[in-house]
Amino acid sequence: MDLSVELIQSSKRELVLTNPVMPASGTFGNGLEYSKLIDIQSLGAVVSKAITLKPRRGNVQPRIAETAAGMINSIGLQNIGVTAIIRDVAPIWATWKVPVIANIAGESVEDYATLARRLDGVDGVSAIEVNISCPNVESGLEFGVDPRAAAELTNAVRRQTDLPLLVKLTPNVNDIVAMARAIVDAGADGLTLINTYPAMRIDTVTRKPALGWGSGGLSGPALKPIALKLVYDVATAVDVPIIGCGGIVRGEDAVEFLMAGASAVQVGTATFTNPSATLDVLEGVKAFMRDQQVERLDDIVGAALSESADAHIETASTSG
Repeated sequence: MDLSVELIQSSKRELVLTNPVMPASGTFGNGLEYSKLIDIQSLGAVVSKAITLKPRRGNVQPRIAETAAGMINSIGLQNIGVTAIIRDVAPIWATWKVPVIANIAGESVEDYATLARRLDGVDGVSAIEVNISCPNVESGLEFGVDPRAAAELTNAVRRQTDLPLLVKLTPNVNDIVAMARAIVDAGADGLTLINTYPAMRIDTVTRKPALGWGSGGLSGPALKPIALKLVYDVATAVDVPIIGCGGIVRGEDAVEFLMAGASAVQVGTATFTNPSATLDVLEGVKAFMRDQQVERLDDIVGAALSESADAHIETASTSG
């Protein structure tokens, strides 16, 4: 059984995964704590917490509120800053065989470009994921909802690094296909879909928002049908690898994203209740492939897209 993923392959850049499962940024720390709980070397990749130029304390408490089918968070990009990442964390990443994707976030194009430049060539960093889609910081969605701004930012980051470059998109946009195309044209090697969706809960006792920041980002199973549709739409429109993310709890969820056109997946909210969620999802994908006698992961990636295209062609030919 071949679960390997040649996620990014070009003359300058390469990101090859042993399997398609990784944690989502912000749900796995920087991998250090989880490395004491599970065999992270069995994952396809590890994705860091969002890294900013300076350390961030994050939003005021409370930061998490449960929902009927998931959770809302407003962590606010709490992190130790890029200097500490390079000095203290990257040397540990460099000892791992599993590749680490550094997620970066900023408040300006210059911030993102500087982060990319500082991380470029750092031993232990295998790729960059640009976060332009966080809904719970003041500047979180400005780049993520404007194709021109997103393209400008992507181009600025691309000029600063030869590392494989992914951009993480928000579902809170009028035309995600136009956004995806603009970002790919600007130099992104791949896309991550999707980040959380802006959401809120009200505490009926205090009669105030349940989260200290007021609102946050919805994640978990409630997000899955939305994420799956957006992955499907973007996969039909661009020719770059997609990492699917949103509500993945079981192996079957991951398989759906793969069939919708994703080359790999990220597991997020599920890790809060089950530290082994990423590995459980991976085992579920393996079980599906065994049961269906699928030898190569590539044989199911985009399978639903092919069937839709065939159905469309057949319909067109019979109606003509």
